[in-house]
Amino acid sequence: MGSVIKKRRKKIRKHKYKKLLKRTKFQRRNK
Repeated sequence: MGSVIKKRRKKIRKHKYKKLLKRTKFQRRNK
């Protein structure tokens, strides 16, 4: 179970990473 979740997280991480980066960049600029 744990290994499957870790593998899933890796795939989701790569997909959501771009969106998260954009959000973090905007937040840093606002601050």
